[in-house]
Amino acid sequence: MLKRDWHTLELIHAKREQRLPTVLSLKQVWTILNTVNTPQNKAYLTTVYTCGLRLHEALYLQVNDIDSQRMRIHVHRGKGAKDRYVPLPQTTLQIMRDYWKKHRNPLWIFPRLGRSGKQGPTAQKPMAKASVQGALRRVLKQLKIKKRVSIHTLRHSYATHLLEAGVNIRRIQQYLGHSSLNSTMVYLHLTTQGHENAYGIINDLMKGDDHDND
Repeated sequence: MLKRDWHTLELIHAKREQRLPTVLSLKQVWTILNTVNTPQNKAYLTTVYTCGLRLHEALYLQVNDIDSQRMRIHVHRGKGAKDRYVPLPQTTLQIMRDYWKKHRNPLWIFPRLGRSGKQGPTAQKPMAKASVQGALRRVLKQLKIKKRVSIHTLRHSYATHLLEAGVNIRRIQQYLGHSSLNSTMVYLHLTTQGHENAYGIINDLMKGDDHDND
């Protein structure tokens, strides 16, 4: 107004809106996975969901990362270069084994197949990020799912489903590789577990008339 430079205004930033991540139901997840029609994408997306992995963590899985004796995966190319172990379901191990037998690459679980689809045994790199993202988009379009769903949505769904099944949130934090529990706490907002019981308890607790008679 007085042709002054108000430097204070440069320091003011509006807070970013923090949206809760999209989560799919168990039925929706398995419908998506069962609709994928290529072995490599089916095995990859199933691994992402059932082990709660990030997109690149699953892409860069190596044969030596799979501990079939202890039924776990060693994730050591994760965010922040932090090592962690995640549980490996028996059915997922079998899916990975069946797929690996199709290419038998000595290093990669999900090797780049190339345009011919036959370069898997000698591939020096894993599958491309764009190929697995495209596979998921095609399935979502086929199933007419309108939600904002990405490969990371499978990881969000994994965490939420574990929480709903009663897995301790500290364990979930460990499996996801979150350095802070605050990052994992967001899944408490995405689950309906316990809400019904809570509503009943609150109803009983807040019946003022009953307590007046005591």
